[in-house]
Amino acid sequence: MRAVPRWLSGSTESVAEVFAREGFTRTRMDELAVAAGVPRATLYYHFSGKDEVLVWLLRSTLADLKAAVMDAAAGAGDARCRLAAVLRAQVEVMGRRPAACRVLIANLDRAGQLPDIAVGVVEAFHSPVTRLLEEGAVDGSLRRVADPARTAGVVFGAVTIAGLQSLVLDPEFQAEAVAAAVLDVVVAGLAGR
Repeated sequence: MRAVPRWLSGSTESVAEVFAREGFTRTRMDELAVAAGVPRATLYYHFSGKDEVLVWLLRSTLADLKAAVMDAAAGAGDARCRLAAVLRAQVEVMGRRPAACRVLIANLDRAGQLPDIAVGVVEAFHSPVTRLLEEGAVDGSLRRVADPARTAGVVFGAVTIAGLQSLVLDPEFQAEAVAAAVLDVVVAGLAGR
């Protein structure tokens, strides 16, 4: 895969919509080129096939998540407030990139075969949340947990599944309802005593 040009970044949701609608197996490069707004030859110049387009899409989505989570984790307030901001940030990314999130989940088997995608999830979400859990135990805003890294995985799963449920079942993504439900269970459950 060659370096992906900046102009293609504006096409991520359009490209993701094709994968979401058709499924990976039925998606054709011609359809992806139309969605990206480029000639097929241009798409083939940057990607050898739809596998590479999918990888680009997953990496792009993770980069968006990482930026949003890092901003939220670095914000003001104690660890509990920043954890709440991180969870809202993930929900907001899901709301901005609904098709990409559906494609990511639908293709977890392919994503799981890409070590850099797994590392990307750890860098984008697990590591910042692990740090917040540790900081919260020190500042008293969150209770101490036995395994902060594993708890970060549980938190990621809670936000991801709640968000995906809304993406798939609701006629329109319910970002505020998803965030409120997750915050109620996760942040309240981790609150300091």
